[in-house]
Amino acid sequence: MDFILLDLSILFKALILGVVEGITEFLPISSTGHLIIAGDLLDFNDAKGKVFEIVIQLAAILAVCWEYRKKLVRTAIDALYQQAAQQQSNARQFIVNLLLAFMPAALLGLAFHDLIKTYLFSPLTVAIALIVGGFAILWVEHKTATSDLEATASTTNSLDNISRKQALQIGCAQSLALIPGVSRSGATILGGMVFGLNRQVATEFSFFLAIPIMFAATAYDLLKNWRLLAIDDIAMFAVGFITAFASALVVIKMLLRFVASHDFKVFAWYRIIFGAIVLGYFWS
Repeated sequence: MDFILLDLSILFKALILGVVEGITEFLPISSTGHLIIAGDLLDFNDAKGKVFEIVIQLAAILAVCWEYRKKLVRTAIDALYQQAAQQQSNARQFIVNLLLAFMPAALLGLAFHDLIKTYLFSPLTVAIALIVGGFAILWVEHKTATSDLEATASTTNSLDNISRKQALQIGCAQSLALIPGVSRSGATILGGMVFGLNRQVATEFSFFLAIPIMFAATAYDLLKNWRLLAIDDIAMFAVGFITAFASALVVIKMLLRFVASHDFKVFAWYRIIFGAIVLGYFWS
């Protein structure tokens, strides 16, 4: 009986963390930060818990691949086989832009991965990053509404119109998300808005940019921790994977509808309030 209760407890934790990952991965509120905090509260932050987080992050990125499967396949076909020069050019430019935006965070992450994991993966760091990031969102939204950003934000209104310079700038902004609590999606979306993309294009580009960066991070972490994978944990991984995939798929669809008529201030205030609560709880 105790063994069954233990199994149910682990599966419940897996379900909760899977939902947390799926909901937070593509919102500008930091999935890594929420997983660190949830893992601490659920007492599921040991080495095996870290591997579990890697698996459910893979599920979230596969949700993006599924949602945009037609775009991904069409881009690959156009880049390789399309006879129409403009379509082939657009497809290849899009791929180049993703690679350019991918490189800054990939290089910095590879160089400082162990240092970041050792010194920055803590609830205190997350709380501070959540609060600072919340104020950053409010600042960007204010500038977008009241300055020249309002004019420039409408200049790039298609994924095909993103320049290589913009892609590299967004990639540099994404590098800030190596700090847990900053939010990869938040950094790329707001970076896109600052550098001339409109809100919807910045959000979609953030989804696509998640594919190479998260696949690379997942592969790197799995290679380093594969010895912690065990056949006995299949049920736990399956529950977390399925719930993360399903909840991420729902959030992707909802976020695209949300940004069509809303700004990100609600996420800013959520970050500030939640970060303050977390800061108070763990500080005390």
